[in-house]
Amino acid sequence: MNVIITKDKVEAGKKAFELVEKAIHNDASVLGLATGSTPETLYKEMRASNTDYSSLISINLDEYKGLPADHPQSYHTFMQENLFNAKPFKKSFIPDGLGDEEDEVKRYNKTIEEYPIDLQILGIGTNAHIGFNEPGTSFLQETHVEKLTEATINANKRYFKSEEDVPKYAFSMGIKSILSAKKILLMAFGENKAEAVYNMLNGPITEQVPASILQTHNDVTVIIDEAAASKL
Repeated sequence: MNVIITKDKVEAGKKAFELVEKAIHNDASVLGLATGSTPETLYKEMRASNTDYSSLISINLDEYKGLPADHPQSYHTFMQENLFNAKPFKKSFIPDGLGDEEDEVKRYNKTIEEYPIDLQILGIGTNAHIGFNEPGTSFLQETHVEKLTEATINANKRYFKSEEDVPKYAFSMGIKSILSAKKILLMAFGENKAEAVYNMLNGPITEQVPASILQTHNDVTVIIDEAAASKL
């Protein structure tokens, strides 16, 4: 894995944007996208750019189960506000939070099969989850409904009025799905991510540290700020 350490998340966003642009220049046509605070500086760079994304396909990692697309905290809303309103793609796929579980899983797996991902953007949870693949998720898992851990619910409650409002389940691209991407770009910021970053890069490959499986992928770039790199 290629590890790039930046001063802060703003500098990291600029570096990540360079890598996204390079991938598109090299004919990447399908981008796997992430949500949450981590990719915000990247999406800010993408919005401010002159790049036209209207010929590209995007496939998002996940969506809360039970939230309608127009909910203020849905990942549909996040993507519209942070990227798509300014930079529309040809097609954008995000799991339907209100969809039938079995049908939605089949639909999303078929989508990933039909549009193989050229570059997958990832964040990492404090418990080293990628997507919503929590510790213990099988490395062979494809799209599925994941029960969120207390750590994840606690991390996400700042976006909701109360902890009771935080969804307890999410549709998520599986680890096998993520690994199918030709290139992977993972970003992590802040001291609270330092242990997860260390375990991802240096620890044993184990399903208890979902991100550790990235050690087996042949094209992964990790961009972290100095705080997230503090245990390396």
